[in-house]
Amino acid sequence: MTVDRPLRVGVVCPYSFDHPGGVQFHARDLAEALLADGHQVSVLAPAGDGTPVPEYLVPAGRALAVHYNGSVARLAFGPVTAARVRKWLATGQFDVLHLHEPAVPSLSMLALWIAEGPVVATFHSSLVRSRSLQIAYPFVRQSLEKITARIAVSEDARRTLVEHLGGDAVVIPNGVYVDRFAAAAQDPAWTGTAERPTVAFLGRLDEPRKGLSVLLSAVAQVQRTIPGIRVLVAGGGETGADQAAEAGPEVAAAVELLGTVTDAEKARLLASADVYCAPQTGGESFGIVLVEAMATDTCVVASDLGAFRRVLDDGAAGVLFRNGDSADLAATLVRVLTDRVGAAAARARAAQVVRRYDWSAVTKQVLAVYEMALAGRDAPVGEDPSVLRLLRRDRGEPR
Repeated sequence: MTVDRPLRVGVVCPYSFDHPGGVQFHARDLAEALLADGHQVSVLAPAGDGTPVPEYLVPAGRALAVHYNGSVARLAFGPVTAARVRKWLATGQFDVLHLHEPAVPSLSMLALWIAEGPVVATFHSSLVRSRSLQIAYPFVRQSLEKITARIAVSEDARRTLVEHLGGDAVVIPNGVYVDRFAAAAQDPAWTGTAERPTVAFLGRLDEPRKGLSVLLSAVAQVQRTIPGIRVLVAGGGETGADQAAEAGPEVAAAVELLGTVTDAEKARLLASADVYCAPQTGGESFGIVLVEAMATDTCVVASDLGAFRRVLDDGAAGVLFRNGDSADLAATLVRVLTDRVGAAAARARAAQVVRRYDWSAVTKQVLAVYEMALAGRDAPVGEDPSVLRLLRRDRGEPR
């Protein structure tokens, strides 16, 4: 990189840290990676007074729960919030302002309206058709022109940006601290045996698109071949027990509801399971937990969404099943749990693939975008060949 001085970076996350999810974790981990690289970072995000947050995060107050992209997003908006954003920007005097999801009606949109200077925006959402983005576009169209450089976390997120908001972006994936997950110890309570293998699921239980019902429907079929299977279900929501009961008493007996887990518990859960299952049915732009599971040397079984297919190297670094097809998922789980050689081959490929998502690699790519933003390029990053050359250099690819 040619960024040869510490930068003052302001990161804005639109979603509340009261109920963290993928975007919040991305903003947090990016901030910590930049801090470790010697830069000064401040993160602005919604968070209630009693919510524990890292010292570099500035809470912007409580957020309102809104249904968005098939889930419940907690957003902050309004004149009081705008005043907090304005104060944070004035105090920070940032070299680069990095906004996440600037088209979402929350802090990032407010910051974009107010901001001056280099602005980098990361787009996370993957939607086939979004009425909310179509409605928002007239309100953000002019502000989007203030963005100096655009990043999409996946080709799916890039497609959503192009189709709904116009412009283009360079694809830089979500990051994972690979070595942290690789070092995670197994928990005896979650470690399976040949007779009682464990399958882990992580996601919000009351969001249908996370696919818990698809997995539970498959379990009943798996039990015919592997009666001792255990299903470890982690995540917030009130519907897990009801969904398990609806699948039948034998399935309910095999399901262990773990509730919300900490980062350390998540790593141990992924390291302990024989299989991590991602049965999501849509609305996924990347699949960060797939990468985390791959880093723990656990075999991943996932629906064949485009985002998951790309993370799993088209099925070479994991095993794909037909989206929404419980019968195909059941057959896939039986095959993976009984064919140890095949599972080992997928895990070996995953160990190679996962390194491209380590924060050490991802941060270099983000800094390349910052460099172009600071240089005042007129072309959007996705269309700027000099940026693409920089990213290829950092990835070790031919120019």
